[in-house]
Amino acid sequence: MNTVEPNVILRGGASPYLTDDQRIRYVEDTDDNLKLLRGNRYEHFEPTAESETHDGMQLRVFVWLGVTKLAE
Repeated sequence: MNTVEPNVILRGGASPYLTDDQRIRYVEDTDDNLKLLRGNRYEHFEPTAESETHDGMQLRVFVWLGVTKLAE
């Protein structure tokens, strides 16, 4: 059973592959950019100095940078 608590929230972007529930997650290194494989593309996010409280948890805010598609 995975007991790691979420530590970031992802903001921005309009990916149909990234639901609201998937935007709250655990990231091992909260100082590095995040690259998520979703469908046929990568969603890119970068950390900010901002944080917010969600369900009693302090989460670091990552903002959307853009998307890159997989090579075919």
